[in-house]
Amino acid sequence: MAISLIKGQKISLKKDDGSSLIDFCVGANWGAISKTGLFGNTKIVPVDLDLSLACFDSNKNLKNVVYFGNKSASGIVHSGDDLTGDVDGDDGLDNEIISIDLSRVDSNVDQIIFVLNSYNQIDFNDIPFASIRLYEGTPTRVNKVFATYNVARDHTFAYKVAMILGKLYKHNGEWKFSAIGEPTADKKLEELIGRSVIKYL
Repeated sequence: MAISLIKGQKISLKKDDGSSLIDFCVGANWGAISKTGLFGNTKIVPVDLDLSLACFDSNKNLKNVVYFGNKSASGIVHSGDDLTGDVDGDDGLDNEIISIDLSRVDSNVDQIIFVLNSYNQIDFNDIPFASIRLYEGTPTRVNKVFATYNVARDHTFAYKVAMILGKLYKHNGEWKFSAIGEPTADKKLEELIGRSVIKYL
């Protein structure tokens, strides 16, 4: 059964059989905003969220950023940019996915921090639904959901357009995951990583 993450929670990447989760995906799923017009017609407001990650070494130096404009690094692949979100309600599929193979990630990478930001500056509190999940599988096939994290419709996210989701980090040579869930007011990815992410290293 998938773990429903809460802010500040730390989890091991151990699977039920005792082996470690090495090759997996982190996916973000969200909805476009539907507004009813003056004459009852429905207007769709696109929601362009961007799922990204930043890799740091043990000295907290930034080694790489993977996002829609730089879609790969050693052991890491981004699926590409989704500019709209789900239009007709939640289709159950992820809009943006980052695939990770920890066995192929650069050996000097010690922490990997995941972030989500609203490219078109739409308040998280206005987005009908948004969730993150960590699962075994591929971008087109979900084998088993390991953990989920709901990031919309929370009053603490009001007036915020970016969020530090969580981080993978090495502890005694073993990768673990910590849910951070901290909204920020950063308007660009560069600000988010340079000003806010570094506080959680």
